[in-house]
Amino acid sequence: MSKQALVLFAHGARAASWAAPFERLRDLTQPRMPEVRVALAFLELMTPRLPELVAELTAGGVTRITVVPVFLGQGGHVLRDLPLMVEQLRIDYPQTTIDVVEAAGENAAVLNALADYCVASLSAHTPPD
Repeated sequence: MSKQALVLFAHGARAASWAAPFERLRDLTQPRMPEVRVALAFLELMTPRLPELVAELTAGGVTRITVVPVFLGQGGHVLRDLPLMVEQLRIDYPQTTIDVVEAAGENAAVLNALADYCVASLSAHTPPD
């Protein structure tokens, strides 16, 4: 049986506090799949970057990695930067299967959850008559 990892891939920022929601997402996801390593990687400005994390995971025996871009849209980073990075990682680690799924914000279930939140926020902050 192959060892698997789920990598939540985010942009990164200079402020360390920016990573907090992504860390919470990782911490909410991990207990749902105790047999899978759930990790967080960044494109830039924060560590670990995706290549560093893939090196660590493969050194630990992981042979299947699924990358989830935790981006709302498919801008240049998801459409250009990530595919180039993954292409190089597949060359560097041919024994490892690396899959990339759609950006979180492109997924219907995620969009519906965000729409539910937006709708609920209106009623939560509507002053009484």
